[in-house]
Amino acid sequence: MALSILPPHADRFRLHPVAPRLAPMFCFALLAVSCALASLALACATPFAAFAVVAAAMLPLRPALLVVSGAWLVNQSIGFGVLHYPVAGSTIAWGFVIGAAALVATAASSAALRALAHGRTPLMLAIAFVLAYAAYELVLLAATPVLGGAGAFTAAIVARIGLTGAVWLAGLVAACEIVRLVDPFGRKGAMSA
Repeated sequence: MALSILPPHADRFRLHPVAPRLAPMFCFALLAVSCALASLALACATPFAAFAVVAAAMLPLRPALLVVSGAWLVNQSIGFGVLHYPVAGSTIAWGFVIGAAALVATAASSAALRALAHGRTPLMLAIAFVLAYAAYELVLLAATPVLGGAGAFTAAIVARIGLTGAVWLAGLVAACEIVRLVDPFGRKGAMSA
C-alpha cells in the first residue's frame, strides 16, 4: 500500500511543481529571481499581483505572505541599491505601501483560491489574479491622497500594468509546469513510499 506524504490540505493548492516540503523554498527562489528580473526591467511596475497568485496557489497563507514579503525586499533592495531610487520620505513610504499592497493581494488570492472550486485551474488562477490585482491597485490608490501620484491611475496605465501582470502570471505558471514535468527534485519518488 502506497502512503502519500502530501498533507490533507495539499489538494487545495493549484500549483504543485515540487514536493510540498520544497514548495516554500522553490516559491521563494522563483519569485525572488522573477522579482529581480521584473525590478530591473520594469522598475516601479513589478507584477506583485502575479507573484501573490503564484504564492497563494502553491502555499498556505502564512508562508505565501512570507515569500511575497521576501520578493518585496528583493524589489526594494534593487530599487534603492541598483536603480538608485531617491532616499526620500515619499519614496520610502511608497515602498511600504507597495509592500502592504502585495500582502493584501496575497491574502485576496489565497481567499479566492480557497473559495473557488478546484477544477479548471487556469480559470481559477485568472479569477484570483483579477481579485489580487484589484486589491493591489486599491491599496495603492488609497495612498494617493497622502503620497500623491493619482495621475498614475488612468485607465490606460492600470490596464497596461494589469496586462503585464497577467503575462507574468502566465510565465510563472508555465515555469512551474515545466519544473513539474522535468521533475528535477525527484518529486515522483518522494511522494509515495
